[in-house]
Order: sequence, then structure tokens, then C-alpha cells
Amino acid sequence: MKNDLKDKLFLVTGGSKGIGSAIVKKLYESEARVAFTYNNNQIAAEEIISSLGNKNNRVKCYKLDVRNYDDIEQLITLIEDEMGEIYGLVNNAGITKDGAFFRMQPSDWNDVINTNLNGVFNVTKSFGGRAIRRGAGKIINISSVSGMKGSQGQANYASSKAAIISLTKTLAREFASFGVQVNAVAPGFIATEMVDAMPDSAKKKINSMIPMKRMGNSEEVASAVKFLASSESNYITGHTLVIDGGLTA
Repeated sequence: MKNDLKDKLFLVTGGSKGIGSAIVKKLYESEARVAFTYNNNQIAAEEIISSLGNKNNRVKCYKLDVRNYDDIEQLITLIEDEMGEIYGLVNNAGITKDGAFFRMQPSDWNDVINTNLNGVFNVTKSFGGRAIRRGAGKIINISSVSGMKGSQGQANYASSKAAIISLTKTLAREFASFGVQVNAVAPGFIATEMVDAMPDSAKKKINSMIPMKRMGNSEEVASAVKFLASSESNYITGHTLVIDGGLTA
């Protein structure tokens, strides 16, 4: 795959840990410039920058709550003042508050929907207008296979991720004539820090469900994002790229 990401600026939400941090690192290693957000863990965000070396000041982190639209508009203006025009957006920020539906509190439902879905709306609304005016841009939304097949105990999370897939298809149609592509990535079971803390018996049970008999890793998801961010995917829009080892096949 040719590297055409050099010096293009990408905004990654929720980039301080897990899949988000892998995406930040992959884009940086591809010589892109990266602005990424964190909500609570500034130390982890700064550690990522330190680990990358930050040659030519190509990566910066910013505090952001994606639920707050006014803050997003101000932040994108600040990022463009400091780093230049944003070419691509990766909507990765998300949370889980799992529980059986009849035990789920309204606050748990609302927190997940407001972060996972409304957050995508907020950031995309602010960035998308700029991309349309410039006639170019890439938007990549991180969904989940939970939004494709349902997930017991995750009514809020699965609903938010299913909505992201539908939003991706709709925006792809609306933005295509303006030169802006909108795609999604739907990971399955990925070996993140949260999964690492699970008992071995639980990990074995998960692996037995996956045709490839293993979980994916964050870098494999990041590589898919890199592909969708590059010119190699220029005739792809409205697509959800599933990375699940055959789980939903």
C-alpha cells in the first residue's frame, strides 16, 4: 500500500487508550499529523506522545467531552489554528455501561447514547461542514459487531453502534458529491486492556466462538482505519469494514 498520508492532519477522538491509541500510532507512523482527544486521562495521552517521539511536533492531544457540541466547535478551530486544516476524522470515542435491559438505569442508557452516538453527530457536524467546503475529506466511524448482531447485556451499546452504521450510510450518500467519504469499521472481540483482565476461562470461551480461534488486536483495527484513510479506498463510501475473525460470517 502506498503511503499518501504524509503531512495530512487527522483528528482521532478517544485516542488515549485501546483501539484509539493504536489508531493514533498507526497514523503517526504513516507520517500523518495527528490531533487526538482524551476525556479524563491526560497522563496516558501524554505518554502516547512521548512514546512516539513526536518528530516535528506531528502529534498533539486535547481534552474533550464529545457530548458537548460547543466545546467541539471551539476545539476544532483551535486545532486548525495550531496544526492546520484537518483532512480526516476518526470517531472512536465511546463507553460501555453494560447490564441486563430490565436492570439498566435510564442514566446508563443515556450516558452511552450521548457519548457513542451523539458524540459522533457532534464532532462530524463540526468537521463535516469544513470538509464539504474544502471538497475533500475522510470520516471513519468506529462501530462494532455488537451493532450488527445484537449483544446480550449491551442494549445501550449495541443500539449506539447499530445507529452509527446507519448514520455512516446516510452521510455517505449526503457527502459523496462534495468529495467526502464516510465509512465505518466494526471490530469484533479485540484484545484490549479490558479483555486482558478477564479470566483465562472467559478468554477461552470467546476464542471458541470465533472461526479464527483468536481475538483480534488493536493494530489490526488501526490498519483498517489507515486503509480507509488513504487514497487506496477512494471509491469506497458508506461501507462498514468488519474485523471479527469470521464471527459474523
